[in-house]
Amino acid sequence: MKLPFIDLAAQQALIRPQLEAALSRVMEHGQYVLGPEVGTFEQNLGHYEGGAHVQACANGTDAIILSLLALGIGRGDAVFCPSFTYAATAEAVAVTQATPVFVDVNRDTYCMDTASLETAIRETVNVGRSPRAVIAVDLFGQPADYPALKTVTGEYGLKLISDCAQGLGCRLEGKSPLTWADVMTTSFFPSKPLGCYGDGGAVLTHDRNLYERLNSLHFHGRGSRPFDHEHIGMNSRLDSFQAAVLLEKLKLFDDEIRVRNRIADRYSEHFSRHGVRTPHIIGNGLSTWAQYTIEVEDRDNVMIRVQARDIPCAAYYPLPTHLQTAYRDYPRSPDGLPHTEAAMHRVMALPMHAYLSEVDQDLVIRAVLGSL
Repeated sequence: MKLPFIDLAAQQALIRPQLEAALSRVMEHGQYVLGPEVGTFEQNLGHYEGGAHVQACANGTDAIILSLLALGIGRGDAVFCPSFTYAATAEAVAVTQATPVFVDVNRDTYCMDTASLETAIRETVNVGRSPRAVIAVDLFGQPADYPALKTVTGEYGLKLISDCAQGLGCRLEGKSPLTWADVMTTSFFPSKPLGCYGDGGAVLTHDRNLYERLNSLHFHGRGSRPFDHEHIGMNSRLDSFQAAVLLEKLKLFDDEIRVRNRIADRYSEHFSRHGVRTPHIIGNGLSTWAQYTIEVEDRDNVMIRVQARDIPCAAYYPLPTHLQTAYRDYPRSPDGLPHTEAAMHRVMALPMHAYLSEVDQDLVIRAVLGSL
């Protein structure tokens, strides 16, 4: 059997009885939307992330849109985001009718580069746009440089949003990204380190007033009186079945992060011996390893040879957002995005999950080294 890129079945087998019991409880009480599991999961996740207020929603993209709406960002506003990530980040900005401004990434971590950000902010001001917020993506599971980003956003009076869709559970100096960010968003898509069995997302904040606005916006902008809608909102709710799954998975999450880090260390130990460029983690950072990404020359042909050995691999991201058809006309940092455009030709993600055995990991290592 072909080695899985992410082995969701192994985790499910481990907790199958608990999952079946949890899903049975939902069927018994019949509150399929906004049932008690949703509120309990919000409380547990908030505790996990340092006492945050949590608003669960339908998916990670909605989480970013809700954050922008709650912050009052829209037409005429500029929001700075990296291009080297999935298009959902910029898509959420465009959906609110704000303007995404693309920023380069740090060549080592692939997270937002603060020098590129500052250049983009100054240019945005010079051309008469209104800078409002920065969305930092915790790419491949590791935190962005939040202390540096907070200094920049503080200087220019911008809101800082952590797009933690890939990085929930990551830490910097032992702290959650929400220590620095005004808002943190995440996704529970099945392949994420903490994933459900469908779509799901959440917004986290320490700002009670912002949370109250999010709570209204995710449910059609509802007000305090029945059928009185105070805002133009969205229909974006996490269903009870997905919350039930996430409650069980959250119990395993810390242990799985520890195992993922052990697997990543072993990958890096073997690949670095052979001159392969392995992931660089920010100082005092803890990654959740949503992806384990190396860089190789002639990436596309290497991937073909690796896949021919029945080892799955993927390129994240071969076409950064600023080069995609829908986003080509949006502004970008005036210095260009050289690190983004260098990485797009070289990055290659390998199987990574908490149930990857050393035997299977050795198969991956041999396949890659034998394909260079």
